[in-house]
Amino acid sequence: MVVYKFGGASVKDSNGVRNLANIVLGNNENRIIVVSAIGKTTNALEEIVKYPVSNSGLCKSKLDNLYKLHLEIVDNLFDDKNNGIFTDLKNDFEKLQSVVFNNSYKSNDQKYDQVVSFGEIISTKIVSAYLNSLKIENTWIDICNVIITDETYREAKVDMYKSGLNCKEIFRFENNSIYITQGFIGKTENGFTTTLGREGSDYTAAILANLLDAEKLIVWKDVEGILNADPQYFSNAKRLDKISYQEAVELAYFGAKVIHPKTLKPLHNKNIPLHVKSFINPAGEGTTIQDYKEYDQNLPIFILKKDQMLISLFPKDLSFVIEDGISQIFTYLSQHGIKVNLVQNSAISISFCIENTYGKIDELLEHLQKEYKVLYNENLELLTVRHYSEKDISEMTKNRKIFIEQRSRHTAHFVVKDIEVKNSW
Repeated sequence: MVVYKFGGASVKDSNGVRNLANIVLGNNENRIIVVSAIGKTTNALEEIVKYPVSNSGLCKSKLDNLYKLHLEIVDNLFDDKNNGIFTDLKNDFEKLQSVVFNNSYKSNDQKYDQVVSFGEIISTKIVSAYLNSLKIENTWIDICNVIITDETYREAKVDMYKSGLNCKEIFRFENNSIYITQGFIGKTENGFTTTLGREGSDYTAAILANLLDAEKLIVWKDVEGILNADPQYFSNAKRLDKISYQEAVELAYFGAKVIHPKTLKPLHNKNIPLHVKSFINPAGEGTTIQDYKEYDQNLPIFILKKDQMLISLFPKDLSFVIEDGISQIFTYLSQHGIKVNLVQNSAISISFCIENTYGKIDELLEHLQKEYKVLYNENLELLTVRHYSEKDISEMTKNRKIFIEQRSRHTAHFVVKDIEVKNSW
């Protein structure tokens, strides 16, 4: 059995869904196919969650636009306008609207998960219906009946034992069985939908691969595999043929967008290879992530993480920043789901680089200002260079303001301002 994962870019329009079907047709094996929300749907739903319920006109307008986008895709895919997908789409958007205007959730994060999860539900119903229309038999599964989590909304932790029992009950493989399901979402014991963190669809696919002892996981992307830099920012990016789980974890943690940071552990635990391939060129070799011992690609790796914030804390009484104070700071950050990407401290200060996370920064600053003098810089980037040379560092940092620099044997980090697009080295 093989697990496929298709991201939002692969199903952004009707041609993308057709291409997915062609990839599925080209392989005969038992498969679970995990599909993300269509295109930028998750971003659009996030925007809708931000608006107060009182601004009903704007929310309704944005929901209508999102419905029209999905309806256009369905119209282009199905000649039979009586296909049940048209009714499903209408009903799901009516449910979504009722959730958006429901003001009874106990927190904004809980409401976020109930709203944003609709993107995956709707996209997978479209894919499943289209495959069935082509006589590619498949079964649509609501992943919320499989993945059980705690109540940490927006960053839910998966109960692997209970989810494993559900997997074995729900997924029954025969000859060339195909299941279509969602990534990114799960459900609490009390029946509320949760999300596993932004870009968590890869993680869902890895969990399913682990729990069902898959032969491999194939993640289909709009690039030829894992590159040594994001071509959006670096013009000379090259494909890596293979990397180890450990190297992939490093890249994912520091912001490489091709894989989700949590994806690797479930695969590594059972030595399941991860193949990153292009849905544009399915015959391409891609990149294989497996238990390789050393990095032997002879290429530096550049990772650029945007929208970073650097916060520096100074005790108001000029006392030392001791372990207890640091522990309290990081406990607060952890409790509020704020990821720290880099830390630097001195005797009387501590600085940390975090992502400018929606809805959490103002509350964080207010909390910190009770005990510390707080300085912060916004709109920064975190540049990470793996397997660097001095020439690489010089090229990447010239004419740029460096706020923090850190180096270890294999990795250099720089918190910087105004990195130019389309650099080369």
